[in-house]
Amino acid sequence: MSYIQVQDFVDYLNDGDIIARMSGKIWSPIFAEISPNDRRFSHIGIVRIRNDFVSVIHVEGISNDRRGYTKEVPLREFSRAARTIGIYRAKNIDGYLISDAALNFLGLPFDWNFDMDDNTKLYCTELLYVVLKKLDPNIILNTIWLDILGRYILPIDIVSQSEYFLEIGYWEK
Repeated sequence: MSYIQVQDFVDYLNDGDIIARMSGKIWSPIFAEISPNDRRFSHIGIVRIRNDFVSVIHVEGISNDRRGYTKEVPLREFSRAARTIGIYRAKNIDGYLISDAALNFLGLPFDWNFDMDDNTKLYCTELLYVVLKKLDPNIILNTIWLDILGRYILPIDIVSQSEYFLEIGYWEK
């Protein structure tokens, strides 16, 4: 199977953009199916560009060291095995502020309970939510009720289906 290559989309990225992906990981189709409207993606992160180095700040439950936490990884690592990539840009918040605010959450553990009321643990869309709320307390992102958890969560399509973001590009293999 061929995957999207970084050189296909890197020139479209700005600091603070939201990058979405669908990979071939076992949980990817499950997370994508939770989104009520746009099921092209299963995971998101926040782009950070400093001195020509492009990285992504994101929260992943399953990682190589078997410890899920908020981390910053090179773009190439984040996009490895991506079948789809989407780039979104906040319309009313400076991207540098978004990526800088995301740094404050590095090292926080993955939130296996998907509890939006506890910001000591995060999941991928919750990271974006707490960053945006810190920068603009009036921002509202749509949640959905998930019966299996018995709580509201932030689905992956909170970005692609939101008036606060502009879609910059979409790539699919």
